[in-house]
Amino acid sequence: MPIRPATPSDIPAITAIYDEAVRNGTASFELEPPGPEEMARRQAALMEGGYPYLVLEEDGKVLGYAYASAFRPRVAYRYTVENSIYVDEAARGRRVGRRLLEALITECEALGFRQMVAVIGDSGNAGSIALHRACGFGSIGTLPATGLKFGRWIDTVLMQRALGEGASTIPADADLLKG
Repeated sequence: MPIRPATPSDIPAITAIYDEAVRNGTASFELEPPGPEEMARRQAALMEGGYPYLVLEEDGKVLGYAYASAFRPRVAYRYTVENSIYVDEAARGRRVGRRLLEALITECEALGFRQMVAVIGDSGNAGSIALHRACGFGSIGTLPATGLKFGRWIDTVLMQRALGEGASTIPADADLLKG
């Protein structure tokens, strides 16, 4: 099951995977799934911003995708990314998410990012929480009742892990910006 950078030709599969996640799950707090044009716009914006966007495929079929994005827009957060992982419903339980997250961590470390934050929708999402824990993330808190979906309040779980040297050193290019 090769993992590779996503391309615009992957948008139909990515859109279908995300559509199912929005309609039936709490990993995303979106209520209406975006169409292919919006998903393509989002993918292009992330890739143009220098963030990795990966897909895992088997026999030419995309089984899941993962990407990193800015954790927050302020420049002081420039070394911290947030991860997102979505797996096709039929491929869950096959380590697709684990392989994608491990590859995403590797890519982000190579790009010089120092921290990765997971913002997990639903404190009951045991699979995502266990996946992140297995990949070295620690729990940093739960924001109770931050989303309202499917007629119920949903918590947000925050997890974090260091990338590369983490906070043990200051990146060499950090002096480019004061602060």
